[in-house]
Amino acid sequence: MPTLAAYIGAALFEIAGCFAFWGWMRLGKPVWWLLPGLVSLGLFAWLLTLVESAAAGRAYAAYGGIYIVASLGWLWAIEGLRPDRWDVTGGIICLAGAAIILAAPR
Repeated sequence: MPTLAAYIGAALFEIAGCFAFWGWMRLGKPVWWLLPGLVSLGLFAWLLTLVESAAAGRAYAAYGGIYIVASLGWLWAIEGLRPDRWDVTGGIICLAGAAIILAAPR
């Protein structure tokens, strides 16, 4: 599986899993929301193991940039709040950092 696809899938599953807990704890959603949340978090962890990297820490560090941008997409698409210019600027900086980590010659 290509690295970018694994990262995007992992980000969506991680955000969805965490949002299930957020919904239960902060939005008053029923406790059964935790079940799909736990499955989603398990899929997130599995997808990260598919990333081609000799070191888990490096794979996770590069994933961080993708996660941040995906979280801003979630903010807009699911929570209905459009990211502001500072969100977008920060997301671009994080993606640049992830790209440096992934593309560095080793």
